[in-house]
Amino acid sequence: MYRLLFNLVFRRMDPEKAHHLAFFWIRLASSVPGLRTLAAAVLAPKDPALRVKALGLDLPGPFGLAAGFDKNAVGIDGLAMLGFDYVEIGTVTAQPQPGNPQPRLFRLIDDRALINRMGFNNEGSAAVAARLAVRPARSKTVVGVNIGKTKVVPEAEAVADYIASTERLARHADYFVVNVSSPNTPGLRNLQAVDQLRPLLSAVRATLDAEVPQRRIPLLVKIAPDLADADIDEVADLALELGLDGIIATNTTIGREGLRTDAAKVEAAGAGGLSGAPLRSRAVEVLARLHARTGDRLTLVSVGGIETAEDVWERILAGATLVQGYSAFIYEGPFWCRRLHRGLSARLRSSGHGTLGEAIGASTRG
Repeated sequence: MYRLLFNLVFRRMDPEKAHHLAFFWIRLASSVPGLRTLAAAVLAPKDPALRVKALGLDLPGPFGLAAGFDKNAVGIDGLAMLGFDYVEIGTVTAQPQPGNPQPRLFRLIDDRALINRMGFNNEGSAAVAARLAVRPARSKTVVGVNIGKTKVVPEAEAVADYIASTERLARHADYFVVNVSSPNTPGLRNLQAVDQLRPLLSAVRATLDAEVPQRRIPLLVKIAPDLADADIDEVADLALELGLDGIIATNTTIGREGLRTDAAKVEAAGAGGLSGAPLRSRAVEVLARLHARTGDRLTLVSVGGIETAEDVWERILAGATLVQGYSAFIYEGPFWCRRLHRGLSARLRSSGHGTLGEAIGASTRG
């Protein structure tokens, strides 16, 4: 049904307009209590065997929605209704900003991929914090908060910009992510260099502890797939040195190699980050490298090219505690999480592992 709807309607629409329309219907459905309960029962059945403890949190499963879909925290519970085990909102910046000029989101349907140069379009951390503050107490959805640098803020003032967002959002986050890896904010990826990253992460950690002294808010950093292997090792070592809780790998890539889509169409889309199936191979490589470097001392969150239950299972066996997806949601529709959970349950039961936790990193053990 969804694929028919996609082919007849969504693929003929501007991708950003299609996103807003689909998200409107998700939010509308979740606002009706009886419909929300029914939809969750159908789309988000929970298998107790898939429960996972990570980042000090008890999650109903390992599969979450990556940052970028719900930038302003307007539809968290609607997304949980569809079966996502946790939702990462953002990327949120200290100042509100419109993002880059449209069009800025492009589908590469033959590659099951997206190119985006959204540019951190969001309402700003003050507005997002106010929205999170009035979320209903009944909501049990685990929420990650992903923050980035405001575009107009000079690189030299980046730390202060991140601190401003941290101060506003800390008390509303189940975990916190510092995004230094989007290709769509000029100079942002320079912050991945260890000499720049160390003071930034240290400042955010100190701010989280000062704002919410009664509990430790897990802190992660999100990195790009385009980092050289040596740089990935340096970030991993820094994360261990600073006592970070985890690494999210990876963001979108600026690469365009190996695409099936006509080269002229790819070129016409222009600059931006490529996500979806073409990112799968590099995302697995980065995950394997991080796990070899850090073992079980960090929570590794794998994202990039996740489409099927087999993809999720592969990442868990390779050392990911948690997995995130986004681009395939556009192509698979509202039953995507249901299919992933069912397939993952089947793989776990046939694997000989009693729990999902036992399977983490299993393919790396001799």
